[in-house]
Amino acid sequence: MASPVSPLAPASYPTLPPVPGVRFASFAAGIRYKGRSDLMVAVCDPGTTVGGALTRSLTASAPVLSCRDHLKGGSGRVLVVNAGNANTFTGRQGVKDVADTCAAAAREFGCKPEEVFVSSTGTIGVRLPAEKILNALPQMKDSLSDQAWMDATRAIMTTDTFPKLATRTATIGGVPVTINGFCKGSGMIAPDMGTMLAYVFTDAKLSADAVQTMLTTGCDRSFNCMTVDSDTSTSDTLLMFATGKAAHDLIADAADPRVADFRAELDDLLIELAQLVAKDGEGATKFIEIKVTGAEHDQAAKRIALAIANSPLVKTAVAGEDANWGRIVMAVGKAGERADRDKLAISMGGVVITRDGEPVPDYDETPVTAHMKGQNIDITVDVGIANGKATVWTCDLTHGYIDINGSYRT
Repeated sequence: MASPVSPLAPASYPTLPPVPGVRFASFAAGIRYKGRSDLMVAVCDPGTTVGGALTRSLTASAPVLSCRDHLKGGSGRVLVVNAGNANTFTGRQGVKDVADTCAAAAREFGCKPEEVFVSSTGTIGVRLPAEKILNALPQMKDSLSDQAWMDATRAIMTTDTFPKLATRTATIGGVPVTINGFCKGSGMIAPDMGTMLAYVFTDAKLSADAVQTMLTTGCDRSFNCMTVDSDTSTSDTLLMFATGKAAHDLIADAADPRVADFRAELDDLLIELAQLVAKDGEGATKFIEIKVTGAEHDQAAKRIALAIANSPLVKTAVAGEDANWGRIVMAVGKAGERADRDKLAISMGGVVITRDGEPVPDYDETPVTAHMKGQNIDITVDVGIANGKATVWTCDLTHGYIDINGSYRT
């Protein structure tokens, strides 16, 4: 039974415009779910370049290992994604199933197997019924559409309660280009590269090296700054496809000043998608933004911020609308990064709670308690060392998380 839609879901969803050079199809293959689509294919025109960021998990899935190998070629023609089965810890058979899928998709859509990228999400340790995917591909070829963004997004959902998609327009050399993206993710989210599954498509004319550089940088500012439950997935995959259909000169270097607006819009889109994942965290009722300043360097600030974001004590306090700032002090101390206890400053909802290592004189918890009753919670911490800063996003931890994960396979 599907979970109720998250109270943090957007009031409406954007209508994504076509991106010249890419078409989609979705299909109810019956991989695990009944009565819904669970397979998605994206087909890109020849000349499309690709870049990616993949999980660093040492128990990564067979599809991740295949994507890692295929990214070396820099060319992306077909994307095949299934929901309901992660094809992880499935041994040699899982590797063969991915190879068979790549070969079949290459034959069906007229490209090389190494230009096919496969992703799978769902239960670990169960053999993927690859024959259902292979049988579906010819039927999907007949239903490809450049309008089917929402259908593609819904096809890859697992415990997600709402679809996550975004669009931006940028200019390169005065020429408008489109950037569309969608993703899925709700639990097993503590990205060590990206989120569960995320895909970006643009008509910009970019070299594979430029795509890779921009995506790596953007991922670090977005998905790698978001967490739900501290558990890094075996399937984490972020891919970006550039079809090259826009009428501007080729951008070979991500540092080219002509692509500055594109990079800014791409980063903004990735941040929006990452925040949507946090807002759909399993059982979530509150979205939390944590800003850390005064750290030794930016990476230290991020580690401190993630220590706060991943703390079950902090997250349950937010769920219970308890302004227990002592748990934030605890999380800062366990992060393993330099912090000056006697300079530590904490604010919640814009209200200063501590300064110089102790509560401010005449601290009144009333406005902080009122802030905790809202859906968007802001926590700011200055650790008093240097100028490092970071912002991360997470959600609260409720009994709903237990309900969802305690019955995930039953």
